[in-house]
Amino acid sequence: MPNYTVTPISVLIEQFERLPGIGSKSARRLAYHIMKLSKGEIEEFSSALRDIHLKVKYCKICSNFTDEDVCSICSDKSRSKLVICVVEEAKDALALERTQEFDGVYHVLHGAISPLSGIGPDDLTIKELLTRISSDSPKEIIMATNPDVEGEATAMYISKILKPFGIKVSRLAYGIPVGADIEYADEITLSRALRGRCEI
Repeated sequence: MPNYTVTPISVLIEQFERLPGIGSKSARRLAYHIMKLSKGEIEEFSSALRDIHLKVKYCKICSNFTDEDVCSICSDKSRSKLVICVVEEAKDALALERTQEFDGVYHVLHGAISPLSGIGPDDLTIKELLTRISSDSPKEIIMATNPDVEGEATAMYISKILKPFGIKVSRLAYGIPVGADIEYADEITLSRALRGRCEI
């Protein structure tokens, strides 16, 4: 069957298909929507994509994304530095922030331990977390990794490392279904999970 799609459009569709959660139909819809944008809107869109790589970096304290040396949460003096919530991805911290239940700070691992995927402890920001704990002396670490095999393994690994520090290590309560991702949980479920966390 001959392909009648214009090459630049085909290339754009392929790029959209590489994004997580975007199938071929959604990719085509997005590509044709882009075609309808004005030149100014296209420039704004491409500028936003360019700025992500040029301006966004890791917070030097928590490893979350920021456009400053220190993110807005770490620099907020009203946040308690005594409780650190450890999450797999920056989007998980954002999801927990939507609950407005947590007034501590975060630490972003940027993944979870997964031997099958070739991801080990050294590929995550665990060393940075340990350095931070040594300097800040928090009272509690909340392990808010996803309730799946990788998330559980990561939580248990970190909790064992933290035992000598004598810090309380807790885990989110299972208001979040096993196998689900934190970013997709609603605010009520996340609020209950935060309130019902247990020590591990």
